[in-house]
Amino acid sequence: MVRERTLGRAHIIGIHGLANKPPRDEKAGWWQAAIREGLDRNRGMHVPEGRLRFTFVYWADLRYPQPLTDDSNREPYRPDYGLGPFPSPAGDPESAAPTLTDRIYRGLSHLQEAAGLTPVDDLILEYRLDDLWGYYTDAGFRAAARARLRAVIAEAAGDDVLIAAHSMGGLIAYDVLRAAEADGTALPRCALVTLGSPLALAELKLKLADEHGALRVPAALTAWTNLMDRQDIATVGDDLAEIYAPNAAGVRVRDVPVINAYRRPDGTENRHKSYGYLRTPEFSTVLNGFLGAGG
Repeated sequence: MVRERTLGRAHIIGIHGLANKPPRDEKAGWWQAAIREGLDRNRGMHVPEGRLRFTFVYWADLRYPQPLTDDSNREPYRPDYGLGPFPSPAGDPESAAPTLTDRIYRGLSHLQEAAGLTPVDDLILEYRLDDLWGYYTDAGFRAAARARLRAVIAEAAGDDVLIAAHSMGGLIAYDVLRAAEADGTALPRCALVTLGSPLALAELKLKLADEHGALRVPAALTAWTNLMDRQDIATVGDDLAEIYAPNAAGVRVRDVPVINAYRRPDGTENRHKSYGYLRTPEFSTVLNGFLGAGG
């Protein structure tokens, strides 16, 4: 049983990633269920429903007029019902190595950056990561999404904060933290875990550098853990520690390969899905340490 002091000041802020989502409360509940399932399976840490202090930043309604219904949601959260920890590269070292696609993209990425042209990324963003494309073509959407996360972080002043940012949520988190730093807005010190982050894409690096300057760990961060499944197309490119320099306090990105074991109800895999990342042993280990420090 989790002791009360362990959860005292610990505040988890989740922000979702690409594509339309189920209604806000349902999505937030599924995130918490996946987190608790991972802690239970991977760490033997039982956290009763409602005991995590969790705030969910939902922005899908800024892009989609209606949330996904049960009939249209191909990828709901479903408990795994297995025994023991979820799979990890610790038991499958080959899964931690860059894939052929990853190695090819790294070479193309460097060429794109040198030329200042990103045709490969344009295809990925427009056809595979459409909301990322929309984020940079719709200033109103971009500002509104940032404002939602920024308000939640500001309200967490006095707490020990961990931001769990899936996919495009990691881009929004980086933008919010760097922009607040630039305009002098005080934010609480916090840890960041990026899950399936696209922050190594050449086009995003160019846009981030254009807005925020040299790429580095935001000043407000006490830790940044980047969890990536090597089979997840969103994570192609150099590891983030090679791209984002340490902040003034010496905080570096820690890149951690994982195995995203999420399966759709029809049995097919999605190595990018948030629930799979939230149930990995590596995320549970980070969260276990955070909850222990939050007492």
